[in-house]
Amino acid sequence: MIVDERIVTYMHSLEKPNNNVLEEIEQQAHIDGVPIIRKEMESFLRVMLTITKPKRILELGTAVGYSAILMSEAIEKDASIITIENYEKRIVQARDNFKKADKEDVITMLEGDAMEIMPGLEGDSFDFVFMDAAKAQYIQFLPELLRLMPIGGILVADDVLQGGNIAKSRFSLPRRQRTIHKRMRNFLWDISHLDCLESSIIPIGDGIVMCTKIKEYVPTEGEFSDD
Repeated sequence: MIVDERIVTYMHSLEKPNNNVLEEIEQQAHIDGVPIIRKEMESFLRVMLTITKPKRILELGTAVGYSAILMSEAIEKDASIITIENYEKRIVQARDNFKKADKEDVITMLEGDAMEIMPGLEGDSFDFVFMDAAKAQYIQFLPELLRLMPIGGILVADDVLQGGNIAKSRFSLPRRQRTIHKRMRNFLWDISHLDCLESSIIPIGDGIVMCTKIKEYVPTEGEFSDD
């Protein structure tokens, strides 16, 4: 927990209820132990989408489709969402949920590894990107996302502060957590220091980073590293 639990509980008490389909998906996700976005992240996304009015959204990490459906409720009628998922069980659940929510004409799901799919999106451009996939891969996704975003495009990445552990030395963490910790710290450093981005780390939920592309990204050999 990044923010005091009492504050978070109070914030949740102010949230407007979701529609019946989202409520049902949320309840089932909690029963099945599937991680979905937190309530404070829901309201943040709604506000950002209402302000920016994106026409094309890319989501990395569909899970059961909860966040894609939620975003589809906050966009204009002529907007669309492409979401990518690699876990077969979640793909089946997400497709069922998109049908249940009557969002199959708005949301397109691509099945497979995002690193293999994104290069095939040549010529596509996404003015809003929401990343909530495997945390250790955020740093690997970044160059492709920068290519796919136009100037003025917005990237929001969820769960970047790792319950506050991101501020600790990785050697104080269990060995199994150290690779993710190292890669996330590299991601946050890169996204905060790239000349083509303006970024802000916001301590809501488990931490998010939001950035906007301010000029074209010119790849440099060795710019992104897991070291």
